[in-house]
Formats: sequence, structure tokens, C-alpha cells
Amino acid sequence: MPMGHTATAQAGSGGLTATEHRLANGLRVVLSEDHLTPVAAVCLWYDVGSRHEVEGRTGLAHLFEHLMFQGSKQVKGNGHFELVQGAGGSLNGTTSFERTNYFETMPTHQLELALWLEADRMGSLLAALDEESMENQRDVVKNERRQRYDNVPYGTAFERLTALAYPEGHPYHHTPIGSMADLDAATLEDAQEFFRTYYAPNNAVLSVVGDIDPEETLAWIEKYFGSIPSHDGKKPPRDGSLPGTIGGQLREVVHEEVPARALMAAYRLPHDGTREADAADLALTVLGGGESSRLHNRLVRRDRTAVAAGFGLLRLAGAPSLGWLDVKTSGGVEVESIETAVDEELERFATEGPTPEEMERAQAQLEREWLDRLGTVSGRADELCRFAVLFGDPQLALTAVGRVLDITADEVRKVAAATLRPDNRAVLVYEPVEPAEPDDGTAAEDGADTDADEEAGK
Repeated sequence: MPMGHTATAQAGSGGLTATEHRLANGLRVVLSEDHLTPVAAVCLWYDVGSRHEVEGRTGLAHLFEHLMFQGSKQVKGNGHFELVQGAGGSLNGTTSFERTNYFETMPTHQLELALWLEADRMGSLLAALDEESMENQRDVVKNERRQRYDNVPYGTAFERLTALAYPEGHPYHHTPIGSMADLDAATLEDAQEFFRTYYAPNNAVLSVVGDIDPEETLAWIEKYFGSIPSHDGKKPPRDGSLPGTIGGQLREVVHEEVPARALMAAYRLPHDGTREADAADLALTVLGGGESSRLHNRLVRRDRTAVAAGFGLLRLAGAPSLGWLDVKTSGGVEVESIETAVDEELERFATEGPTPEEMERAQAQLEREWLDRLGTVSGRADELCRFAVLFGDPQLALTAVGRVLDITADEVRKVAAATLRPDNRAVLVYEPVEPAEPDDGTAAEDGADTDADEEAGK
């Protein structure tokens, strides 16, 4: 079997292990045996996301994720879904700033089917890609944008904050969903060239986790993927580096039909894959990770000025990560009082750091989240791909828990003091407005709900 090379490593996290292999065409393969249940997960990460897009063609990576489910040479139309679900499996695909992934979880005896399906569309999608499927999925993605972004309360917050936090021209300035104008402008030729450039075996990592026979699995992978040619036309993503802090507060006020005032903010934080990013994750967990966090206790329980308060980390490898603050106000509370309280808590944390009890609780929370991911075949397959694509080493996924538990309270305090400051954030304030009058100029009858009222959650 013509393998490029095979490397095997033992890595400790509850006894989990993974083996690495590479096909002659450049496809990286990671296998992890787990015979606890008779299922197997297949995960395929392509090293392409919205950061690889160019101006005028935003949203192409996400559009292409949808096109990958529109048929290939041997599988017509919706056949990929039908075959997997008919075999008792589940499947999906997602797009982010830094990658596009596809995944199936199958009964063990149907693993070969999943591998064949992924190989068929990697090797022959262009045979089925035409104007009809392009128009069909363009409309699907535009409708998804309407439902998830444009027509829901606070739906554009992520897009707005990202645009504030990353300057114009930065590869992370736009989100994977793309703009309506760019989706309309994308052509069949754009999609074909995108596929040739990025959907090649040497730009992908395939992981298979679960109740598998490694030799048999490798034989299937070589059989179905081995003849797919590599492609050398990919350009590296644009440089996403930025200064460690923004250098001044950026602010935008949005007047929309929303249920309540809201304060949202994005703080520039260390790159994923660093010890500082793990420390930042612990800091945000103490400050806003659940109902035992400082911000929830201060704003929701004590002051009763907010109905929800959370703080989470968006980990990014090719650009500074972002700490996402999200506070929904209570009643008629003004955002100014919320912001003052948040800054007081962040300043106190930067000075004192976490208590031993907070540190223990935050590490236990992140440890549980990691083990939950690694404990499922699908979660482990995804993490093995993530660390292989973004950091070059899938084995790092199996030691991530230990790295989180190794962080000290002083490291957590220092990263908070350096980054969780007013001059290092982009702020978004939502101010509610009254629903618009009906288009025909007539007022709604007393006691009747208008569509705008229903969308605003009133």
C-alpha cells in the first residue's frame, strides 16, 4: 500500500491514542481506536475558511460547503444525506474563519460507505457542479443569512463586532456567512476554481475514530482517496497578525427592534495554541462562564440590572482570539450602569486575580468540557483534525487537558490585566426602538400583535 510515511505516537489523556499516516498525494490521516461502542466517526478538515477569501467574494467558503452536498460523479442530488441516514448514520458540515469540515458518525459496519462518499466528492464534485446547483445553494445560503443574521434580534452582533475588532482589509474582518452582494456576484467559474484550489487531498486532514480496524481502515482510505491528484495552486492566507491590543475603545450604537438593551464587546486576546490563550480561557470562565461567574453574580443576582451576562472565548490561530462579552439588561436599566459595573469587576480581577476556589472551579469546568469532546468519537475526530490543520500536530488534542490544568492563577491574572481593558475592546450597544408602522399606512388594531412585535419577542 503506497503510503508516504506512517508515524505512531502514544499520548496521554485517559489512555487515548492516535496514529498518523500520510498518503502519497499528501492526504494526512489520523486514526484513533475506541471499541467502547460499535460506531465510527469520519471527519475531514479542509484548510480553507473565510480568511482565504478575497474582497468581492466573501461567503464563498460557506457557499461551497453547501455545494458539497449537492451531488458528485457517483452520488446524485441529495444522495449523500440519503445514503448516510439510510445506513443509520448522521452527518453535517460547517465553515469557520479558518477551516471547512465535513463529518459522519456511522455504525461500524458502514464505515466504508462514509469513506467512499467523502472520497467521491473530493475527487469528482466538479462533474456534478452546474448552474442549477449553484443557484439552488446560493438561495439556501441567502435564506440562512436572513434567518440567522438579518431577521432575528441581535442577529448581526457577531458580524458587527468582528468588523470593528479587525480593521478593514484584515482577513478576519468579515464573517463566514458573507454579504448578500458577494453571494449574488459569485459565479460558477468562481466555485470551480475554488474547488480546484482548496479541495485537494494535500490541503486536507482525514480522521477516523471509533470501533475500527486500523489496517482495514487504511486500506479503504488508500483505495478511495489514493488516486485523487494533489494540487499545488493554493496561496497562503493573508497575514492576520495585529498588535496585542486595539489601542483604544471602538464603539457602535445600534437602534433596532430588540427585546432589551444589550451591551456586547469583543476584547483582543492571545492566539489559540498558546499558553496565554489557555490562561485567557480560564479568566473568561471565572468572569463570565455560567451562573457561578463573577459577572453573573454581580449583574444578575446582586444588582439585578441584567437578565443574562456571559463571557466566552473565540479561539483563533491565524489572528488574535476574541473574548466575547454579552449582557442583556433588565427592565429600563441603562447600558452605562452595566458598563461601569463590568469595568469594576474586570479591574478588580486584574489586580487580585482569581481566588483558589475560582481557579479550581474554572479548571474543572474546562477539563469537563474537554473530556466531553474527547470522550465522543465525533468530538475526538474533530479535535484531532483541528490540531493537525491549525498546529501541525494532532497529538496535541490528547494533551490539551493537561495544559489547561497546568496554568497558574498568576498567569490568569496577568493576561486579564494585559487585555481586559477599556482600550482593548470593540463595543456594541443595542438600543430598542418601537416597531415600524404597517406598510399600508394603517395602524394596527388595539390588542393585535404586528409581525414586528413577534420578531422582537414582545
